[in-house]
Amino acid sequence: MIYVQEVVTRDGFQNEGHFVPTNKKIELINKLSKVGLNKIEVTSFVSPKAVPNLRDAEEVMDGINRNPNITYSALVPNLIGARRAVECEVDEINLLVSASNTHNLKNVNYTTEQTFEKFNEIIDYLSNKKISINGSLGTSFGCPFEGQIPAEHILNLIEKYFELGVFNITLADTTGMAIPNQVYNLCTKIINEFPTINITLHFHNTRGMGLANVLEGIRAGINRFDSSLGGLGGCPFAPGATGNICTEDLVHMLYFMGYKMTVNLDKLVNVAKYLQEIIPWELDGQVIKSGKITDLHPR
Repeated sequence: MIYVQEVVTRDGFQNEGHFVPTNKKIELINKLSKVGLNKIEVTSFVSPKAVPNLRDAEEVMDGINRNPNITYSALVPNLIGARRAVECEVDEINLLVSASNTHNLKNVNYTTEQTFEKFNEIIDYLSNKKISINGSLGTSFGCPFEGQIPAEHILNLIEKYFELGVFNITLADTTGMAIPNQVYNLCTKIINEFPTINITLHFHNTRGMGLANVLEGIRAGINRFDSSLGGLGGCPFAPGATGNICTEDLVHMLYFMGYKMTVNLDKLVNVAKYLQEIIPWELDGQVIKSGKITDLHPR
């Protein structure tokens, strides 16, 4: 089983230049909740000054119709954000730190070590709350400032999350620097080191290798993947960081390769077409342009 986890209304919208109306976000999430996704990262409880497009986090989280089969997650940068998320009764809180010290400083103005120290107060606050915690590692496959990130460094940071009691880990290719053999080698090493770990891979398609990286992740034994409807997304704090892998393109590829998923491809494509009505420029997804490979034309 491959688990597909949607991030468009957080990772996708955070990088958009125009404000997406709150009611449109809610309507989009409600539509996504009916296509069989396993998780939706709804928003981020971050400072409105830092990410203006997510200034309506509470309104969106409180306004959606929740499907009990879906985990509704939110990114939380600090204790203030965690309190806001708890008030909205999120199912999961996602923590994020960059493996690259330079990128982390640009992102949150703290070193990687300082960010882990600040996670302690969030973990303490959540200790008596029935909320799952996911720990994300940005720039896991490379940093545009520091270059390659050693595998041993990633293993050490995973161990830091374990020390906090966080055992669900996302490896994020924040700026699309991953290459397929690197993905296979790193994931294999992590699974061998931590055989009970739950890993999600979060790829960006900056250099066109996103779906190839997914296949190498699967070959290594990973079955959870973040993706963004229409290929929206990117990192505001890194040069040239374009969108995430496209959800409908991902599901299309996996479906026709015979992988089992709970996602309905046709319903998903229809929601992608709705997203195109919200976004005033052409989305990066290919399936909504070309159709499925089974969509034949008259001779």
